[in-house]
Amino acid sequence: MQTNTNWRIGSLFGIPLFLDPLWFLILGLATLNFGVAYQELGTVWAWSAGVVMALLLFTSVLLHELGHSLVARSQGIKVNSITLFLFGGIAAIEEESKTPGKAFQVAIAGPAVSIALFVLLRLGTDVLPETSALRMMIGDLARINLVLALFNLIPGLPLDGGQVLKAAVWKATGDRFQAVHWAAKTGKILGYAAIALGLAVDYFTGELVTGLWIALLGWFGIRNATTYDRVTILQETLLKLKATDAMTRDFRIVDANQTLRSFADLYLLETNPAQIYFAESDGRYRGMVAIDDLRTVERSEWETRTVDAIVHPLTEIPSVEESTSIAEIINKLEKEQLPRVTVLSPAGAVAGIIDRGDIVRTVAQNLGLRITDAEIKRIKEEGSYPQGLQLQLIAKSTTN
Repeated sequence: MQTNTNWRIGSLFGIPLFLDPLWFLILGLATLNFGVAYQELGTVWAWSAGVVMALLLFTSVLLHELGHSLVARSQGIKVNSITLFLFGGIAAIEEESKTPGKAFQVAIAGPAVSIALFVLLRLGTDVLPETSALRMMIGDLARINLVLALFNLIPGLPLDGGQVLKAAVWKATGDRFQAVHWAAKTGKILGYAAIALGLAVDYFTGELVTGLWIALLGWFGIRNATTYDRVTILQETLLKLKATDAMTRDFRIVDANQTLRSFADLYLLETNPAQIYFAESDGRYRGMVAIDDLRTVERSEWETRTVDAIVHPLTEIPSVEESTSIAEIINKLEKEQLPRVTVLSPAGAVAGIIDRGDIVRTVAQNLGLRITDAEIKRIKEEGSYPQGLQLQLIAKSTTN
C-alpha cells in the first residue's frame, strides 16, 4: 500500500509507478558522481551527461523491478505498484507464488533483466568509436547493470538472492514459512556484516560517505529482513489459530416459540440489550434473530406471531466450522463485508461467534502484542483492524 508521501508519476503495463521523495536525494548524488567523473568532456557536457546517466540508472532499476512484476502477473498475481526510493526500487507484489519453482521465476526475473541489459549495452559499445563519449557512457551503464544484478543476487532477504534462497529452501523442505525464516536470518547476518564493513571503511580509510552508505544499506537490509520474519510469523499464526481459539459466546439464546411481544419486552427494553440472538426450541437451534426484522411485522401481530417467524435459519447465515483457520475467517469477513460470522459445531449447533475484535484479541495474545480492552471495543464497534497489523492483506496472501 502506498503512503501519501509517495508521488505517482504514471503507470507502465497498467502498474502504477511512484517516487519516494528521498529518491531525489540519490538522484542528486548520482548526478554529482557522474558529473565529476565526466569532467574531461567539459563542464556543460559533463553535468548534462551526469543527469542523463542518473536517469538511466533509475531506468535500469525500474526495468529490473518490472521484470519481477511481469513474471508475477503472468502467474495471476496482482502487482500493486513499483516505487523508486533511496535504495533503488521495489515492486509491491500482493501475494506469494503458488510453488517454489514459480517463486524462483519471480525472484530471478529482475537480475535476468539486468544481465540482459548488460549484454545488450556491452554489445552496443562494440559498434561505437573507442574515443566516443557515448561509448563511455553506454559502457558505464552496462557495468552498472551487471553490478545491479550481482548485488541483488546476494543470498539474503530482502534482496533477490534472498528470494532465490527462499525458493530453494522451500523446495528442499516443503515449508514456505521455514524458508522465509532462513532467508531472513541470512539477510540479517549480511546486514550486520555490511554495517561492520561500513564502519571499518570509515575508520581505516576515512571515506566517511562510502562507509556511511554501506552501513545504511546494511541497516536497510536488517530492517526489511526483520519485517519479512514478522509477517511470516503472523501468517503462521493466522493459519495455526482456529475458529475455536477466537470465538466467544457473546450472544443470547431465546425461545423460538415465544411471541414477538414477549421477546421485545424481555430483551429489547433492557438497558444494554445483547446485539446477537439465536432462537431455539425443542433443544435445537433454529437460527439467528435479526432485530431489524421486527420492523417488517406489524405491531398488531406481535401478540400472535412467534420469534420463529423472523428467524434466519443457520444454513442461510454466514458461518464457519470450528476448525476453520483465522486467516480464512478474516478473508470471509472482508470479502463478504460481514460484521461477524457464526461458528457451527460438527453437529450443526451454534458454538460461538467471531468478529474483528475477537480476532485481534486472540492474535495479540498469541504474539505477545499489547492491545487494550478499549482498542478491542473500538474494533468491535467500528469493524476495522488496527492499521499497523494489516491483517486483511496478510490473510489474503497467506491463504492464496
